[in-house]
Amino acid sequence: MQSWQLPEHVADVLPTTARQLESARERLLALFRVHGYELVQPPLMEYSNSLLTHIDAGLSLKTIRVVDQLSGQQLGIRADITPQVARIDAHLLSANNGINRLCYAGSVLHARPEGFLNTREPLQAGAELYGFADIAADIELIDLMLKSVNIADFGEVLLSLGHIGVFRALADAAGLSAEQSAQLLALMQDKDAEAVKNCVESWCLDGMWVKAFALLPALYGGREVLQEARAKLPDLSAVGRALDELEAVCAAFPAQNVHIDLSELRVDNYHTGLLYAAYGSDSHDAVARGGRYDGLGAYFGRSRPATGFSFDLRSFIGRLPEIGRQSVVMVAREDAEAAKDAVAVLREQGQCVVVDYGIGHNGSDNISGHLKKIDGVWQVAEV
Repeated sequence: MQSWQLPEHVADVLPTTARQLESARERLLALFRVHGYELVQPPLMEYSNSLLTHIDAGLSLKTIRVVDQLSGQQLGIRADITPQVARIDAHLLSANNGINRLCYAGSVLHARPEGFLNTREPLQAGAELYGFADIAADIELIDLMLKSVNIADFGEVLLSLGHIGVFRALADAAGLSAEQSAQLLALMQDKDAEAVKNCVESWCLDGMWVKAFALLPALYGGREVLQEARAKLPDLSAVGRALDELEAVCAAFPAQNVHIDLSELRVDNYHTGLLYAAYGSDSHDAVARGGRYDGLGAYFGRSRPATGFSFDLRSFIGRLPEIGRQSVVMVAREDAEAAKDAVAVLREQGQCVVVDYGIGHNGSDNISGHLKKIDGVWQVAEV
């Protein structure tokens, strides 16, 4: 193996793409800021238990672990920033019992890529709202998610909605164990109604629950799915509340292309309610995902309602607007010392100035002028 080779699913970001990513990151943070979301920057690594690796099997598999040479305890390199932000809300910002709006944009590391084409070093950006349980908070975050996705060219964006509360209400009413719920959730992902039916029948459940679980994989489509769900699912108050929330979101985005799927339950274990995602017109996977995760802060000592979304900004590569290299003003090597004050003024004004050593450089094709002393004054002479 060559010493310069990188691990699989890890890559350098070169100047042209780096400019695009940094520009997009700046636009995102500006967007979050004008919506009231304050930037936080959690550390890249923490004690692994703080990263929720002990309660979320999927997150645990993603997390790279090392032994801390100072304490001897196990450290984890973050694979998801959301638990860290929940910790910040629960501890460092605990003086505020009202709403905390927080945002972030930083790298995470995955032990394995989530897909064949995915990187192991996503640039995760997102926003979270703590302290308000009403559906209005979810609508606010969905609106912000859709605005965030619009910084790139994904064509017509599809808003996908689900609600894990429907499944959990049925599971609780049917008396399923945690192990049975997990098994059934896995089957739901394949949308195989027959496999789901055979599974619940093997548990000798009442026919009403067998029918309800077998129906879930078929409850997907447009807004009309909600009326079908009300007509065919058991009349449980928790199911009704979940469907009410989905209807409220649909009403808040009347012009948005919406897809509803009551068996789309591919979530981290900490999600508790409404689920939302954005898909591009030619995207094989979600561009951004989010949902409600009430009570996550309880693991850090303060249980709070919470909702938020995140995405990998690197997945926007190839869809971001071109960001040209800044024009360059050259100053000859022999003039650099004498012209240093003039160079400093230009740089303070935002102009890129580089010393010309006479051997070319990686901005040679974008030179706009040369700094020269003309009539006793340092001036930029256009090329």
